[in-house]
Amino acid sequence: MTILVTGATGTVGRQVVEQLAKRGADVRALVRDPSKAGFAAGVGVVQGDLLDVDALRGAFSGVSTLFLLNAVVPDEYTQALIALNVAREAGIERIVYLSVIHSDVYVNVPHFAGKFGVERMIEGMGLNATILRPAYFMDNDLAIKDVVTGYGIYPMPIGDKGLAMIATRDIGEIAAIELLRREQADAPLPLDRINLAGPDTLTGADVAAIWTDVLGRPIAYPGDDTAGFERNLRPSMPSWMAFDMRLMSERFLTDGMIPDAGDVERLTALLGRPLRSYRDFATQIAAAA
Repeated sequence: MTILVTGATGTVGRQVVEQLAKRGADVRALVRDPSKAGFAAGVGVVQGDLLDVDALRGAFSGVSTLFLLNAVVPDEYTQALIALNVAREAGIERIVYLSVIHSDVYVNVPHFAGKFGVERMIEGMGLNATILRPAYFMDNDLAIKDVVTGYGIYPMPIGDKGLAMIATRDIGEIAAIELLRREQADAPLPLDRINLAGPDTLTGADVAAIWTDVLGRPIAYPGDDTAGFERNLRPSMPSWMAFDMRLMSERFLTDGMIPDAGDVERLTALLGRPLRSYRDFATQIAAAA
């Protein structure tokens, strides 16, 4: 049977496809632009998007398990609900959905609220799914590595509550393991939620200290300027998205992203290895600088 991956050319989706292919799964990737696929031999590629019902019906034909990943876009919620309804129409009973940690807490943040709405719809529709809830992607900090190395500051306003940052490589591998668990089960498995968190819960000062250590020179954490964060983002993204990111960062300051007791141990056992740490991430970047 076939596992379909949506968002397959993105940061997480590509990791999921690669991990499934390594494990010998029959993988089909839904992509907007097949020229950007570049997957391993044997991975099927289908062109389409989550608002094209006809394309979805074709892509979902013969699929037994679905990995649903939606990009942060204004109609993210609509895309997800269309995909879930078409999946149910196609008889797909095994689903893994990529949500976000604390989606039920960051209720004023548009892309968190949208994902929480999708979670509620999965429950309301009685779908058999695993809801993966990752914390902050440490790989997001690739976008600011030049600021860290060139200007000596860690500019992300992440506050002093702490974020349990996780590597996208680990997210992709966990998702693949869970997809195969559902795919290979004798019958569809019940609803489950898994928080995806890294091994350390880090504050802004903690991250700056890690960079200071690995670079061998002082790196400062300038503070929690969320308005400045929004201004800095606006040249590189739509204004609505920059504001969405600002609202998220404000919840970093008030709530953090704290895993539940036992989350890290569960993930470590699932992977059969330690989770990648932020220090590992920073050390790799410093070595390449």
